[in-house]
Amino acid sequence: MLHLRVISPAARTDAVVALIQDTVGTAHLVVLPGAARDPVGDVVQCDVAREAADELLAELRGLGLPEAGAVMAERVELSMSERAARAQQDAPGAGMDAVVWESLSEATQEESRLSLTYLTFLTVATMLAACGVMLDSAILLVGAMVVGPEFGPLAGVCTSLVRWAPRQAIRPLAALLVGFPVAMGLTSAFAALLEGRGLFSEERFSQPHPAVEFVWQPDEMSFVVAILAGIAGILSLTSAKSGALVGVAISVTTVPAAAHVALAMTYGHQSDARGSLIQLGLNLSGILLAGTLTLLAQKLFWEGVRNGRRPRRAPSGT
Repeated sequence: MLHLRVISPAARTDAVVALIQDTVGTAHLVVLPGAARDPVGDVVQCDVAREAADELLAELRGLGLPEAGAVMAERVELSMSERAARAQQDAPGAGMDAVVWESLSEATQEESRLSLTYLTFLTVATMLAACGVMLDSAILLVGAMVVGPEFGPLAGVCTSLVRWAPRQAIRPLAALLVGFPVAMGLTSAFAALLEGRGLFSEERFSQPHPAVEFVWQPDEMSFVVAILAGIAGILSLTSAKSGALVGVAISVTTVPAAAHVALAMTYGHQSDARGSLIQLGLNLSGILLAGTLTLLAQKLFWEGVRNGRRPRRAPSGT
């Protein structure tokens, strides 16, 4: 269940209440006339099943509430209520499968911000991966992949494409197109610094690295893994299984590939850099393709569920 809190201008409150009462999957309607001060208006609260939330939020947006008032939603961790249980049973589909598009768009846009924190995480992850390559340490590569924040912008691009909102794709694309070159450039400087300290060297870079050589030796399986990771990653964002994102991060080699590009360019190994760039491109394109198709499939599925659902309920005073 999600808990909705709406600030509505008094003139629109009756329409908001009627909309909530008429939506299958809602419960615990509360109206507080005149309770809001900034902006001035009434406060309307209710709980709604996840599978009914997206359409309700879209209709609240259609009433102009984001501009004239406010709409907020938060996840209900515990609900001891027969009405809530009934609302979940009545709502079409399954809550775990539901996509709350407003929440997804906001989350991916926030995670796609080209901020100092984002650049720091991506750079540190790339530097960790560079250490992993030099030391032939798969453990360090795994750690770097977990630290890397690149899946947020990738999901942001997928969401923008499926919702056909090209302007919303600008921020995540900027995070990817600016973030990776910056991280690789700083990693190259980091490698030069450690070489000056005797910790990195071209000789060590040129030695065999059997544990991590897959990073710069892309093949068809690289794209297959990226496709599977894109599917799992989007499902983890749109459902309640957010913990699966860790597994997604570990399964793709975007950050290690970027790190190897930085090292290869530092030491003038053009062919190795080319292989890593191909690996990076395969991973990014695979995730984008799979993520977009997964979201599109979810969108079509839920449109079918809603078109075939039971009729809206009549307002009830019980």
